[in-house]
Amino acid sequence: MRISVLDVGSNTVRLVVADAADGVPLPVHTAKWRLRLSEQVTPGSDIPEEAVEQLVGAVAEASRTAARWGAAGPLAFATAVVRSAPNRQQVLRAVRSRTGVGLCTLPGEVEAELTFLGARRWMGWRSGPLALMDIGGGSFEVAFGRGRVPDFVASLPLGAGRLTHEFFQGEDPPLPEQMRALRRKVRHQLRDVASRIRWEGPRTAVVTSRTFQQLGRLCGAAPGRRGPFVDRQLQRSDLRLAIDRLSVVSAVERSRLPGISAPRAQQSLAGALVAHTAMKLTGLTTVTICPWAIREGVLLRHIEDGASWWAEVSRLDEAPAPPDPVPLRVAAVGS
Repeated sequence: MRISVLDVGSNTVRLVVADAADGVPLPVHTAKWRLRLSEQVTPGSDIPEEAVEQLVGAVAEASRTAARWGAAGPLAFATAVVRSAPNRQQVLRAVRSRTGVGLCTLPGEVEAELTFLGARRWMGWRSGPLALMDIGGGSFEVAFGRGRVPDFVASLPLGAGRLTHEFFQGEDPPLPEQMRALRRKVRHQLRDVASRIRWEGPRTAVVTSRTFQQLGRLCGAAPGRRGPFVDRQLQRSDLRLAIDRLSVVSAVERSRLPGISAPRAQQSLAGALVAHTAMKLTGLTTVTICPWAIREGVLLRHIEDGASWWAEVSRLDEAPAPPDPVPLRVAAVGS
């Protein structure tokens, strides 16, 4: 069985075509389209018409690409940048009517659950009680669990792109007081979630997302060309030194640092501040950078539970657009 998944994120649209051999999604082709939606959308505002046109074009090309590789229409979802837009329904209808792809949005808690599943399958049962953190452009997901699904998840409005726009707008590099204000917000909103992680005492802590991957590379982790099976870890002490490097240079200069790509250079400092503050509050000194995340979680759920679960997720878009994640919310997830 050949299946595909399409992820509309804050910066890129990513397609993965995979063979579901023996219950494991083995990628046969990947592609991405850089739209940088987060640069065109102010948090809480509509997605402009030009950006919608770009999104429709990318989704249409992704669908054609999946078909050329022998996969059915992709399991297509959008994360916080579309989910929180007031004109979300109009955007989704435009994509569906003009491309035939049933793009939907995923609640932050569902994102966390699916990302946890991907990380659990990659790390294996020997990892024991598992804590997960994922920094996106618009939101920050945290999960903890001992089994296939997490015992609890949380989604907070602490994405690297969102915070860059909120705290660092017009300053490059930002002022020290702006960095302190950002840290205060992260500490306040993560307080209860971090306390839960400390209380649970995870045996293993993993991080996912391009933000963590690039920060790991900046802190000395192996480059991506070494492949996914190389062990990559991120030390909190190294991350603290990385913040010192990132905070005194402009975005252009950051893009010249190891691992920091030009499209993410602007938000790399905010991502580093969120990552370091979260690790400090949760008491984690070392985390493992996991190559599997939400896309692999979607593929795994499709393989293991069939197509009906995706239909249920898609129906969530029939409800009114959700507000921004509520600070300090911890959602229990049944097994």
